[in-house]
Amino acid sequence: MMEELYEPIVQRKFAENSDAPEVPVVVTDLNSAEMIKYAANAFLATKISFINEVANICDRVGADVTQVAKGIGLDSRIGNKFLNAGIGWGGSCFPKDVSALVHTAEDYGYEAELLKAAIDVNSRQRLVALEKLQHELKILKGKTIGLLGLTFKADTDDMRDAPALIMIEHLNRLGAKVKAFDPIVSQSGLRHGLSGVIVETDPERLADSCDALVLVTEWQQFLGLDYTKMAGLMSNPLMIDGRNFLHRERMEQAGFHYVGVGR
Repeated sequence: MMEELYEPIVQRKFAENSDAPEVPVVVTDLNSAEMIKYAANAFLATKISFINEVANICDRVGADVTQVAKGIGLDSRIGNKFLNAGIGWGGSCFPKDVSALVHTAEDYGYEAELLKAAIDVNSRQRLVALEKLQHELKILKGKTIGLLGLTFKADTDDMRDAPALIMIEHLNRLGAKVKAFDPIVSQSGLRHGLSGVIVETDPERLADSCDALVLVTEWQQFLGLDYTKMAGLMSNPLMIDGRNFLHRERMEQAGFHYVGVGR
């Protein structure tokens, strides 16, 4: 039934590209099918946690995780996907599926220590940007911090388990004023679940009087912002790039002190 359902899609793909590789079909039992779904997401989440762990070591030994990721990604056994260090994974699929696999294992008497470690690393990673803010600004109480992006990834309005929410909570607790701009959230007018943050309508309003900006979500629009103008509006032009997404040279030319993750 499933092969019949997907057949028109497969045929259209071949019609559009005769060089397209054959689409494999795996027929398996129900338990294995469910495990495939959980294991795939758990592996990708673990891969991200791994490169974030490496990034934290890079910060301490003076290496650049972007170069490390490029180097190990050339190994076909590793591959270059999901090797972008930053402030961790969120959303609905990764947290849900990794936790489900851990709890399923426990139900059957097995401790999935590697998956637990991936979750622990991810939880700590969300605080890395805050640690960098504290290192640069020393005291966050009374400071104004601007977040570039709110959603857990670009091109979505999904705020489920978004790292930004944890950052907002901790910044509020430390006495900072928090502002944010997100291409979708700012325009939607929807503020459900967002407390302790002022959602601005454009990047310049976000930058105005900020002591630091933190890039949280890698929206493509953020590559084309007028960072020179934004730096001039800030009380202190500091950029914490939580996704290693921006170009260091361009940020420095615009007047920012640039700090990445594992760089």
